[in-house]
Amino acid sequence: MYLLPIYALLITGMKSFEEVNLYRMWDLPAKFSLESFTTAWFGSEGQGFRGLSPNFWNSMRLAVPATLLSALLGSMNGYVLSKWKFRGADALFMLMLFGMFIPYQSILIPLVQVLSSIELYGSISGLILVHVVYGIPITTLIFRNYYATVPGELIEASKIDGAGILGIYRHVIFPISMPGFAVVMIWQFTSIWNDFLFGVIVTPRPAVQPIMVALNNLAGSYIVEWNVQMAGALLAALPTMLVYVLLGRYFMRGLLAGSLKG
Repeated sequence: MYLLPIYALLITGMKSFEEVNLYRMWDLPAKFSLESFTTAWFGSEGQGFRGLSPNFWNSMRLAVPATLLSALLGSMNGYVLSKWKFRGADALFMLMLFGMFIPYQSILIPLVQVLSSIELYGSISGLILVHVVYGIPITTLIFRNYYATVPGELIEASKIDGAGILGIYRHVIFPISMPGFAVVMIWQFTSIWNDFLFGVIVTPRPAVQPIMVALNNLAGSYIVEWNVQMAGALLAALPTMLVYVLLGRYFMRGLLAGSLKG
């Protein structure tokens, strides 16, 4: 049942344009061909659309550093807020969580103004900054809950040995954080890769747009070649599918590690 959409994408992508039919969408193609995937990847000058290849690598340049940075900042925030209590820590944590509930559409105008003022509007670097900032609330929440299960005796023993706040994080907390990092990085990579709104607003130039924006522009000028669209959708979904197929078990382990104490 869950694989039926993937089957439809794959089968339609292997058909010629003449074979694409809503009433026979589940039928196997008369002749298997990868031409639709080639067209989706490299583009077609005759049909007037660019291929997904440059935008695929734009998304890689965006998703990988944004995921790593937001995960690292969330880890540090979660460590401080769970193990180094200070006056106003709970209020600060609630303010951070409030960022999760701010609709993206409500901040687009000030977002563009801020990025323009720091000369990052229209660039991959600007998109990385946006996703890092917007990812801090959820990554902080996940790591704070995860670090709450770490025994306080480990922190006290490290203090007795002379370790400071950064030394404890580097030598004690960070090495046992891999399950938490697995959850956060899978979550963040998927969210960033699948984002459309920030991509289309922050990067108006096609040359620097991420793949989800390019996928929306894959339709030709006069007709929609559904076989090419389906092939492009499958190509765009492959990285996130592979992440969950290969790392899904670590995602579940990380969730459980952060939900149980002891």
